[in-house]
Amino acid sequence: MSTAVTAPQNRAFSAPALELDDVTLVYPDGASTITAVDHASLTIARGEFVGLTGPSGSGKSSLLALASALQKPSSGRVVVDGVDLSTLRTKRLLEVRREKIGIIFQQPQLINSLTAREQLLITDAVRGAKGRSAKEAAARKAADLLDRVGLSAQMDRRPAELSGGQRQRVNIARALMGEPSVLLVDEPTSALDQERSAAVVALLDEVTREFRTGTLMVTHETETLGAADRVMEMRDGVLRGPITLG
Repeated sequence: MSTAVTAPQNRAFSAPALELDDVTLVYPDGASTITAVDHASLTIARGEFVGLTGPSGSGKSSLLALASALQKPSSGRVVVDGVDLSTLRTKRLLEVRREKIGIIFQQPQLINSLTAREQLLITDAVRGAKGRSAKEAAARKAADLLDRVGLSAQMDRRPAELSGGQRQRVNIARALMGEPSVLLVDEPTSALDQERSAAVVALLDEVTREFRTGTLMVTHETETLGAADRVMEMRDGVLRGPITLG
C-alpha cells in the first residue's frame, strides 16, 4: 500500500527538501519480520511545516530514522535536497547528513559544561570549520541564531541555568547552525507545559519559513499542530493523510 502526498498546490512552496519515495523498513524479529514502515511516500517542500502523529509503536520514529539517513530503507528511496541517499557511499552520506539535515531531539542533549553559544560552535567544529575567519563567522552566526530564538541575554549560560523551554530553543538554534535543507523534529514539547509548548512550535513554524527548511515534526500532542501546513498520521507502519484534527 502506498500513500503519496505532496505539498498543497495553493501555497507558494519551493523545490522539495525531502522526498520519501515508497519507502519500506523491515526489521528481523526472530524467525519472522516486523514491517515498521510500509510503502510510505511523502514530499516536503522548502518552507513547509508538516506534522506527523500517531500512537506509540506506529512507525513514526522509524520514519524519522529513514528521513535522517540514520537507517537505510529495505526498499524505496530517500531524497534530500535532490540527492538520492541510496546512491551514496558512507563518507558522502555522512557529509549530506551533516550539511543538509538538522535534527531537533526530544531531549535537547546539551553538554552540561558548555554555554548556549558553545553548544552551537561545537557543531561547526564537528563539521570541520577551520581557520580564524571561519571561526569568526561561526561566532557571528551562533550569536545571530541565539538572538533569533530569543536567547540573546542567555548566550553565556550553561544548561543548568536555562529553563526547559530555553534549552529547547538552544536545540533549535543548534540544528540551524549548518543551514540545513531539512529539519527533523522529534517530540520537542514532551517535557514542556502548554504555554511553552505552543511557543516552541510557533518558533519552529517561523524558522521553517524564514530559513526555507522542509520541516517534519513528530508529536503526540495534536493540539500543537495548528500551525502545520499538513498533518500526517501513521498507524501500523502505514502513512496516511493529510488528516483533519478534531
